[in-house]
Amino acid sequence: MLKTGMIIAERYEILAKIGTGGMADVYKAKDHKLNRFVAVKVLKPEFREDATFVRKFRSEAQAAAGLTHPNIVNVFDVGDDEGVYYIVMELIEGITLKEYISKKGKLSIKEATSIAIQVSMGLETAHSHGVVHRDVKPQNIIISTDGKVKVTDFGIARAASSNTISSNVMGSVHYSSPEQVRGGYSDEKSDIYSLGITLYEMVTGKVPFDGDTTVAIAIKHLQEEMVPPSVFTEDLPYSLEQIIFKCTQKSVGRRYQRMEEVIADLKHSLIDPQGDFVKLSDVDNEAKTVVFSDEELGKIKHTPKPAKNEAADLEEEIYETDYDDSREENLPRRRMREEQPKRRKKQESRKQGQHNTGRLLTILSLIIGAVILVVIIIFIGKASGLIGGSNTETPAKQESQNEEDDSLVAVPDLTGKTEEEAETLISEANLGYQLMGEEASTQEKGRISSQDIAAGTMVEKNTTIKYYISKGAQEVNIPDTDGRTGIEAQQTLEDMGFVVEVRKEYSEVDDNGYPYVDPGYAYYTVPEAGTAAQTGNTVTLVISRGVDYGDSVEVPSVVGMTENEAVTTLGKFVDINIQEQRSTDVAAGEVISQDPAGYDYANPDEPITIVVSTGDQDPSESQTEDAQTEGQLSSSDTSQTSQEDIQAQNAAAAAGEVWKCTQRLNTPAGYQGGNVRLELVQEVGGELTANVVLEGQPLTFPYKLDLTGAPGVATGTLHLSEEINGTYQKLGEYTISFEKAE
Repeated sequence: MLKTGMIIAERYEILAKIGTGGMADVYKAKDHKLNRFVAVKVLKPEFREDATFVRKFRSEAQAAAGLTHPNIVNVFDVGDDEGVYYIVMELIEGITLKEYISKKGKLSIKEATSIAIQVSMGLETAHSHGVVHRDVKPQNIIISTDGKVKVTDFGIARAASSNTISSNVMGSVHYSSPEQVRGGYSDEKSDIYSLGITLYEMVTGKVPFDGDTTVAIAIKHLQEEMVPPSVFTEDLPYSLEQIIFKCTQKSVGRRYQRMEEVIADLKHSLIDPQGDFVKLSDVDNEAKTVVFSDEELGKIKHTPKPAKNEAADLEEEIYETDYDDSREENLPRRRMREEQPKRRKKQESRKQGQHNTGRLLTILSLIIGAVILVVIIIFIGKASGLIGGSNTETPAKQESQNEEDDSLVAVPDLTGKTEEEAETLISEANLGYQLMGEEASTQEKGRISSQDIAAGTMVEKNTTIKYYISKGAQEVNIPDTDGRTGIEAQQTLEDMGFVVEVRKEYSEVDDNGYPYVDPGYAYYTVPEAGTAAQTGNTVTLVISRGVDYGDSVEVPSVVGMTENEAVTTLGKFVDINIQEQRSTDVAAGEVISQDPAGYDYANPDEPITIVVSTGDQDPSESQTEDAQTEGQLSSSDTSQTSQEDIQAQNAAAAAGEVWKCTQRLNTPAGYQGGNVRLELVQEVGGELTANVVLEGQPLTFPYKLDLTGAPGVATGTLHLSEEINGTYQKLGEYTISFEKAE
C-alpha cells in the first residue's frame, strides 16, 4: 500500500486511496507534469513477482491506452517505478454501476436502456480496435456525477486469466460467458453475453445465476436457463426482454454478432417497447445447451474442497482464456489423456472415409467431364449451323433488341413545380409518378418539395417517380446534439428539415487541459439547442476539433474503419477528402488507405484524403445507385400526430376501412439476394406501432408491395433488412403511402 505524499515516476503524487480490487489498489493522484488529477491503479505485491502476469498486464494496458471514446475511461500512462507497476487513468468522480444498482434496488427501463447503450458504444469502439474487454460487469462501469457512463479495466481480465485472484473471481463469474467458464476462446461475443447479464441485473436488481461457490455458478452458466427477467419486473417491455435473451444465448452463434446490432435494437426498443423486432435463432443440433455428463458432474461436485494453494489450479481450469490461441494447450492434461484414445479412433475412421470418398470423387469427375464434353460439342455445332439449323434471328430483331437496351430516359427536375407541371414533364419522358404525401419544406405550399430519384438520373422507361408536396415551413425546436458525433448530429438536423452548415472549431479546455468536447463530436449549434426555428432555415453545426496543438499533430490511423468512424476520428482535420475505390479485399464502406498515413505528423488545417472501398462494385456504379435512391431512404417520422388525425384514424377503424399500399420498391443498396425481412412502422393514435409484414424469403426488385396498413393512416416507414450470416442486417428504409381501398 502506498502512502500519501509518495511520488511515482517523479511525476504522480499520491493523494488518497479511493478504491481496491482483486488485483490492484486505486489512488487519487496529481500529475505534476500536466497539472491535473488522475487515478493511479497500482498492482498488489502478490502479482509483482509473476513476470508472465506483469508482461501480459502491461501489453493489454498499452492496447487499452489506444482507445479514445466518451464512454471509455481513458488510459494515459503505463509503467513501473522500482517494482511498483501502475496504470494512470482518467479520474472519474462518481460511483460504480454495482453501487448504483445496490442503492436503487433496480433501475427504470429508460435508465437501464440508456446505460446499456452507452456501455455498448464504448465496447463497440474497443472491438473495432481489436480490444476485447473480457470482464464486463457493473463493478467495471462507472457513472460519473454528471451522468456519463464509462467502462474501465479493458484488457485486465485477459492478463489475469492465468492467475489466481480469489477475491475478484467471485464477482466476475456471475457475468462470465459459457465459453469463458469452459476455458475456451473468448471474443466480442463474450462481452455481449456479459453485457446481457449486466442489463438483466439493472432491470431486476439481481443476477440470473448465483451460488455458494464459483464452480456452482459456472455450471449454471453452462447448463441452466435463466429465469425470465419479466418474472421480477412485470412492466419490463417485451423487446428489452428479447434483447437480454439474445445477448445471453449459451451458443455463441445465436447471440448478437456485433455491438452495432445490440445498439440498434436497444435504440429501437425505446420507440417501440412492445415490438417483436428481435429475432432469436432456432435451436439446432450445433446450438444446444452444453450439458455435462454424469461422470463430469460427479467429478466436479465431489471434488474435495481445495486447499488454499490448490485454488489457483481449479480457477485456472475454469477461467483460463486462450492467450496462445491453442485449444489443446488450454485443455487440462487429465482431459487430454482421456480424449487421446477417442481421437485416434476418429482419425482412423476419418482416413478410411477419405479413401472411399476419393474413389467416389474420381468416378464422379469422369462422368461430369463427359457431360461437359457433350455440351461443348452441341454448343459449337449450333454456333456453326451444323446443329439445329441456321440462326433465325433477323437483323431487324437484333436492332430492336439494341433499341431496348438503349431505352433509358433522364429523370426531369420536379422540385418547385406544381403537380400539373410535373405530371406533364413525367408523361413526356415516358415515366410513371406517385404522390407520397406532404412534408415540411422551404418550397411554396402546394408545390413539389422533393423526389425520390434525383433529376438527370438515367432510368428505364415506365419507372415510377415518387414525389412529396410541400406543406410549407414548420416551426420546431432545435435539438440538443450533445454527445453525438458530427455525422449523427448533421443527420438529425437534416431529418428535421433544416439546412445544415457545418463548421469546425477548437474546443475550450478544462483546468486539466482536456477538451470539453472530443474531436469529431458536435460542439454547439447556431441558433442554440432549444431555440424555435422554421424548417428549411439554415442551422450552423459546429464540430469540435479538440485541443489546439498547433500546425503539427499526429495523424490517427483510420485504415479498416468505416467511413463515418474515420470522419469522426479525423475530427481535428478541417478538410477531409473522401475518394472511392473498388476493392475485392476490403469490405464496402471501409477505409483502404489514407494520406497522410497514420501516425505521421501533419498540419490539421491542410486537407487529408481517405480512400473508401466500394467492394466489388465500380465507384461510378455506386454513385449512380446513390443518386437513384437519394431521398428514398429516410428516417421514421416521429412527429406528433394532431388530434384531428387521431380522430380520423379512430373513425376509419370504426368504419372497418381497409387501407392498402401497392408501391414498388427499388433495389436497396448492398442487397445480395438473400432472405429479406420487411417491418412496417406507423404512427397510430399518436403512438408508433411496428409489425413484420414479410420475412424469410428473397425478393426480386423492383418489388411490388401489397400491404394493408392501419385504418386511416396514410403513411408509414418500411424497414428492409437482409439475412447475412444468420442475422438480419438493416439495408434501408422506405417511406410509403396508403390509400383507402374501394
